[in-house]
Amino acid sequence: MKEQSPLTPRYEVVEQLKSARKAQNVTQEVLAERVGTRKSNISRFESGRYNPSLDFLIKVADSLGKQIQIRIR
Repeated sequence: MKEQSPLTPRYEVVEQLKSARKAQNVTQEVLAERVGTRKSNISRFESGRYNPSLDFLIKVADSLGKQIQIRIR
């Protein structure tokens, strides 16, 4: 059985939010304006070079009409 990397959940949430942004035809710049941050932060977040806070994730999700759900297993 393949062991899951501890970073896998982080990448999954990044990919889900990035996919939601693209599906809605929202640019990184527009998303940044909605979130109240700079485009460079959205770009770094989507490329995995930014360790976002839970508050940042919630703001991004809200800006895309989505919700963050966290499960502890």
